[in-house]
Amino acid sequence: MRAGGILKLAALVSVFFLAVFLAFQLLEINMDFNLGNVFGSMPVEEGPTRLERYKCGLSKPCPEGHFSFKMASGAASVVGPKICLEDNILMSGVKNNVGRGINIALVNGKTGDLIKTDHFDMWAGDVNTLITFLKTIEEGTVVMMATFDDSASKLNDESRKMIGELGSSSISTLGFRDNWIFVGGKGIKTKSPFEQHIKNHAETNKYEGWPEVLEMEGCIPQRQE
Repeated sequence: MRAGGILKLAALVSVFFLAVFLAFQLLEINMDFNLGNVFGSMPVEEGPTRLERYKCGLSKPCPEGHFSFKMASGAASVVGPKICLEDNILMSGVKNNVGRGINIALVNGKTGDLIKTDHFDMWAGDVNTLITFLKTIEEGTVVMMATFDDSASKLNDESRKMIGELGSSSISTLGFRDNWIFVGGKGIKTKSPFEQHIKNHAETNKYEGWPEVLEMEGCIPQRQE
C-alpha cells in the first residue's frame, strides 16, 4: 500500500474516533441535563408529620377561657382512677392518692389550681366523712369525681342529694360496683354535661364482677365572676 493511502486511512480513522468522542460528550451533557430536570422536579419526601400533643392528651385543644381535663374510672379492684387537669395529674395510682370508693379532686374554678384531693371508702367506710367533706366545698369550686371498686354501698339519701346539687344526674342510681365519672361544681345552676355512668351487670361486665373502665375528656369553662 502506498504511503498516501496509509495517510488517508489514518486521517479517516482519526476523524471517526473524534466524531465518536464528540458524540459521547454531547450525549453525556444531555443526560446530565435531563437527569437534573427529572430529579429537580421530583417532590422531596418529608419525614412523618409530628402529631400535635394537647394538654392531658386531649384529641383537640380547648378554647381560651377553658380548662382541659381528662379522667378515667378505676379498673375493677386493681387499677385506680386517674384525673388530669391542665396537663397536671391530680389523682392516680402512681401518685398514691386514690383509694376504694369515691375519689374527689377539688379545683379553684377561676385559676384551675388544685385545692385538695381525698377518697372515701363506700364499702367499709363511714358515709359521714364524705358528707362532712362535701359540706366544706366552697362556691365556685370545680368538683371532679371518679369511682374505684365499690363506691355506692354506704351512700345514703343525704350524700346523694349533696352530690346531685353539684350537677350530677346519675348519683341517684349509682349502685354496687357501678363505674362513674363526673365533673360538676359548687353553685352550678344546671345539670353537668360531664358525666358517665355504667351499671354493674353480669351480662355486660367487661371484667369478672366489674364493668368496663370509663374515660372522659373535655373543656371546663373558667369561672369569670
